[in-house]
Amino acid sequence: MAENPGNPPAREGGTDGGDGAAAALSPQVRGELERRVERSGKAMEEDDVHVVQPTMLKRAVGASAIGNCMEWFDFGVYSYLAATIGKVFFPDASPAAQVISSFATFAAAFVVRPLGGLFFGPLGDRIGRQKVLATTMLLMAFGTFMIGFIPSYAAIGIVAPGLLLFARMLQGFSTGGEYGGATTFVAEYAPDRRRGFLGSFLDLGTFFGYAFGSAFVTVLEFTLDDAQMMSWGWRVPFWFAGPLGIVGLYLRLKLEDSPAFQGKLDEQENSSGGGGGLRELRDVVTRQWRPLLVCVGLVLLYNVTNYMVTGYLPTYQTENLGRSSTAADVLVLCGMLWIVVTIVFVGRLSDLVGRRAVYRWAAVGQIVLAVPAFELLRQDGWLLPLIGVLILSTLLAGFAGPSAATLPALFPTTIRYAAMGIGFNFSVAAFGGSTPLITQSLVSATGFTLLPGFYLVASGCIGLVAVAFLKESAGVPLRGSPPMVESEQEARRLAAASGELLRAR
Repeated sequence: MAENPGNPPAREGGTDGGDGAAAALSPQVRGELERRVERSGKAMEEDDVHVVQPTMLKRAVGASAIGNCMEWFDFGVYSYLAATIGKVFFPDASPAAQVISSFATFAAAFVVRPLGGLFFGPLGDRIGRQKVLATTMLLMAFGTFMIGFIPSYAAIGIVAPGLLLFARMLQGFSTGGEYGGATTFVAEYAPDRRRGFLGSFLDLGTFFGYAFGSAFVTVLEFTLDDAQMMSWGWRVPFWFAGPLGIVGLYLRLKLEDSPAFQGKLDEQENSSGGGGGLRELRDVVTRQWRPLLVCVGLVLLYNVTNYMVTGYLPTYQTENLGRSSTAADVLVLCGMLWIVVTIVFVGRLSDLVGRRAVYRWAAVGQIVLAVPAFELLRQDGWLLPLIGVLILSTLLAGFAGPSAATLPALFPTTIRYAAMGIGFNFSVAAFGGSTPLITQSLVSATGFTLLPGFYLVASGCIGLVAVAFLKESAGVPLRGSPPMVESEQEARRLAAASGELLRAR
């Protein structure tokens, strides 16, 4: 049984600190506290521990989650409309080429995503997380809204797919600063003991947005005929992104920057400013290459499964299994709703048993279950394909639940946003967003419909290697950030424990 890595409740008689405070800490927290005492040569005071304000914490989590909701609303819409978009913008191609062209445009957004990470990451470390997250929200909403107004190929010819490509690349550029910034922001606000639980709400927004977008398209397909969908119906979900983006922008403009970032500014107040973005990026690659590789491996593990389920399964079922679009859409929607229900429990579990344990169980599960899940998907009827989708969705929840708490903990505060921008976006661009395109191309070329399952097995093996090098971070303060707690009582306990450890040296 794994030990609880968080700060347990104080022992009786020790609620305000005192003898035994250090012994009551988990091994991970005690070890981190010992390292901080050794580096500083003094015990922590209560003022060195940041007590989180509940109101600001709720705002930070909510405003960050709605950005992910906005991003994945678009992905859900685009994935479910891939075949329709292929017909609207690539009408002269064969049906298979139309789908592949549609997925190629989808993947193009991920090509520029690392550029967005390289641009917005260092900017977020210099001018603040809040300002950058407000900017990315605005750009993302505009790119999605724009797609709804692009004329068809029949109206303006080759310019139409060109405009679609531009809109997707604008979305990809803005998204390059979105997820890394949002996870950084939430992680820096969350109390150490509950970072997994609170961080999971960020990805809850992801899958709620996808489920909402896919449900939107499903309702349209129920109510409109094929001619109406081809003419104007497919545009309606993209138009909806405009008002949704305004709401998200309003919420983000009301936020304050995280305590960790404000503390960093205080430390640098009398310095020359850190040397600019290029120097910061160089420091990330040369000094943080080990955690950067772990980040790439974990993101690969999460996002290959993510885009396989969210970006590819609807089209996989209709184009390769001959299932109706309505049946395919409903099956994947059930999977997304299952993730929405379970993901916060997985995040909480990672606080209790540790991030490494949750990742390890999910990676092993993927290696064992991915191919059987696709075999179930190939069966007739509803029950067995639904079980297959739920298996894949459960594995995906196992990767998504701890991610927003785990990835920012790999890097120190001074370069956290930039490091996330590099590691996350390069991995997503290379392995995640290309998953629908690669798998559909391989299935079309070979006719082997179980191949996506083996693709997931390979990603599970790579992810398991990354998990082996992951340091446990559950319950532990972020690197370069003060301990974050929920009450003055916890702050007193940590200060008392710090004093005990100093006296024991």
